[in-house]
Amino acid sequence: MSIQTRIQAIADSLSPSARRVADALMANPQLAMDKTITELAELCDTSGTSVVRFCRSIGLSGYAELRLALAAELGRETGQFQSDANKNESRYGSDISREDSLADAVQKISFAETLGIRETIENLDLVVLTRVIDAVDAAGKIIIFGVGASHLVAQDLQQKLLRIGRMAFAFADAHDALSMASLARPGDVAIGLSHSGSTLEPVELLHLARSRGALTVGITNVRGSSLAEAADLVLYTAVRETTFRSGAMASRTVQLTLVDCIFVGVAQRSYGETVEALKSTREGTRTLKRARSGSVDRPPE
Repeated sequence: MSIQTRIQAIADSLSPSARRVADALMANPQLAMDKTITELAELCDTSGTSVVRFCRSIGLSGYAELRLALAAELGRETGQFQSDANKNESRYGSDISREDSLADAVQKISFAETLGIRETIENLDLVVLTRVIDAVDAAGKIIIFGVGASHLVAQDLQQKLLRIGRMAFAFADAHDALSMASLARPGDVAIGLSHSGSTLEPVELLHLARSRGALTVGITNVRGSSLAEAADLVLYTAVRETTFRSGAMASRTVQLTLVDCIFVGVAQRSYGETVEALKSTREGTRTLKRARSGSVDRPPE
C-alpha cells in the first residue's frame, strides 16, 4: 500500500498532534521534501519527536525514510497522471485546486479511482474473500446496508444477487435495516459498508445481526474501526480522499469492485444455474419493454 493511502487509512486513529502531521501531508505531501523535520513540526504545532512517532505509526523508521518514500511515490504518480499541457505545475499529490484545468481535474479523479482499485486488489485477503463468498452462497438471506454513497453500493450488490436467485435485501432506511437485522438467524449474512468505518448505522446493524447469530461482514477503508470490530469478516479498501470528495467517489468505485468480486465468486459456484438465471431475468425485463411499446398481446382483464 502506498504511503499516502496508508496515512489516509490510519488518520482517524492518530493522536491530535500526529493527526495534524497527517492532515498537512495529505493536503500537500510535497511538504516532506520541502521541509526539515523541525520546520514540519513547527508548521503542525508539534515536536520533532511527534513527527517521528507519526512516521513509525505508518510503518517507517523515521522522517528520513518518509521523505525518501514519498519522493519516490510522488515521482511515480506524477509521471503517470500529469497532462502534457500542465506537466511542470500539476502533480497527483496535490489536491484538486481552483487553478486546475478541467483536463487536470478529470485526470486526478481518474487516477485516484484507478489507484484505489489497484491498491485494494493488491492488498485483498483472498482467504477472507473466499469465506465471505462461502457465507453469502449458503445464506438464507443477505442483509446489506450502507449510508450515502455506500448505500448505492449496497443496492448494486442486492440487485446482482437477486438476479441469480439469492434472497438479498438492501435498505435506504436505517430503521428498516435494523428491523430486518433483529429477525436474522444463524445462516444469514449481514454486510455493512462504511468507508470511514465509523458510520453509526451500519455498525449497529452488524452488532444486532451478530447478536442474532448471523455472520457479519464489513467493507471499510479503516483497520481497527468500529465497523471492522463489529464484523466477523472484513474486506478492506485502499482509497485516498480529497477536498472535492474524489476519494469518496473512488471509495464508491472500489467498494463496487469488491462487491463485484463477491457476486462473481457466488455466481461461479453454480455456473450453469447462474447463466440461466441471468438469461431469465434479462428476458423478463425485455418482455416488460415490449409490453410498454405495445408489441406484446396482453391477456384480457
